[in-house]
Amino acid sequence: MTLNLSQLLDDPGLGLRSIGSALSTLTTPIEWVAVTEVANPRPFLSGGELVLTTGARLSTADAQRSFVRQIKRAGAVGLGFGIGLGHESVPAALIVEANRWSIPIFEVPYRTPFLAIGKLVTDSRNADHLAEMQRLLNSHQALAQSLLATGGEGGGLAQLLSALRKMIGTEVVLEQFRKRLYPSLAELPEQPGGTPDDEAWLPIPVPTGQRDACTLWLRRPVLAADLSIVDYAKNLISVELANQWRRRQDARAASGQVIEDLLRGTLPAADIAARLHGIGVDQNAKHIVLLLSLPERRAGLLSGIALPTEFDTAITALLGQEFLVIAPASAGDPVRLAKTLSAYLRDAGISGPVGIGGAYAQPSGLRWSYFEARDAAGRGLEVNEPERLSLTSLLLASEDVPMTDMAAETLKPLRDFDAAHGAELLTTLEAYLQLNGSLAAVAAELSLHRNTVRYRLGQITELTGYDPALTADRVQLWLALSVRKLR
Repeated sequence: MTLNLSQLLDDPGLGLRSIGSALSTLTTPIEWVAVTEVANPRPFLSGGELVLTTGARLSTADAQRSFVRQIKRAGAVGLGFGIGLGHESVPAALIVEANRWSIPIFEVPYRTPFLAIGKLVTDSRNADHLAEMQRLLNSHQALAQSLLATGGEGGGLAQLLSALRKMIGTEVVLEQFRKRLYPSLAELPEQPGGTPDDEAWLPIPVPTGQRDACTLWLRRPVLAADLSIVDYAKNLISVELANQWRRRQDARAASGQVIEDLLRGTLPAADIAARLHGIGVDQNAKHIVLLLSLPERRAGLLSGIALPTEFDTAITALLGQEFLVIAPASAGDPVRLAKTLSAYLRDAGISGPVGIGGAYAQPSGLRWSYFEARDAAGRGLEVNEPERLSLTSLLLASEDVPMTDMAAETLKPLRDFDAAHGAELLTTLEAYLQLNGSLAAVAAELSLHRNTVRYRLGQITELTGYDPALTADRVQLWLALSVRKLR
């Protein structure tokens, strides 16, 4: 513990004698001992010092009074006057002025060197510094051990934050995009506008080098001495979050490969079941698929981002430009989950329509849910429910129906002809089917003459062998276009 003036006066070995009436700073910790013989020591003081002098240049009452005023302005905690050298006793003017400015003043006997006082204060401060360094070292070790703990002791960020909370004696909350990832016992109070109350909580930004802006909130007050512990905890959290990002990135890439193989139907059922089990999907339980599609240049933003705790039981996968959340049906209402996902990602600067698939079991059911979600996302709303079972989704989900091959074979002549001649046959066909075969509506939609529409429909029939005017052929063309959109 850093010494104060009262403790020095109580030390019998020093023989110090208080000769003033001021008591205001007797218990103030002494920052340093300043020995000086200059008439004006103020430029050499920074505050908190115990000033020691023999008064070699304080031969007049005016000089003595001025000396006291200068050390007062500098913030000195006390004045020690050494007798037996220039003065046989402490000058009266010095005592009066010290009492006037409430500066404790004491007499230092000739036998007590100033060095002895300075050494006591320095040793005390060094001991305090050493104790503080040891406390920080012990705290750092405890925090690191709590993060790395395994087995029954838990470990991870939750354990680290629990240890930090005990060390600094206040509540802590780790937040990401306004969602609490690892809350402690207290909730994070908010102002009417929905933002955290900065007067009640201290925000500590946690950088990770990734797109996962995190903030560590500490309930005020936080002791200044604990900020070094918090800073080390912040560094551990930063490293752990970066590691979690990479682990999620690898896991989502692996899950995406399994889902891709499932959708393609390239593996035997037994292999698919084993691979689904490997990524944590129980094929006998019902699951729903939430699907978010982004442009390719932005899809990578979802490769490692953390999700709220509502999705702890879900499997996430990145499949090209699509981000998939495969959640057990028991996780809750699919619409609520989709809205939570959409709002969370929007706060992270990632927005796009979320499609919801139905709840089904078995690999074929997972395929079915995927295509339903993809079909729903195509409607473009923030959250899109599957309105009803899509025939296209059903056929695509069936491994026995080569819908993709059929669609490619049907539409290839039109794609090739459009590419060579800029004829826009596919655009005309899509408009014709969407507008229920009305030539007038198609002509108005595409700003064409009706005869031009008729001519293009004739070209479509000639190139594909399917006549859009016939119901059976129209269904074939409609399915091909639908599969083209979903694929």
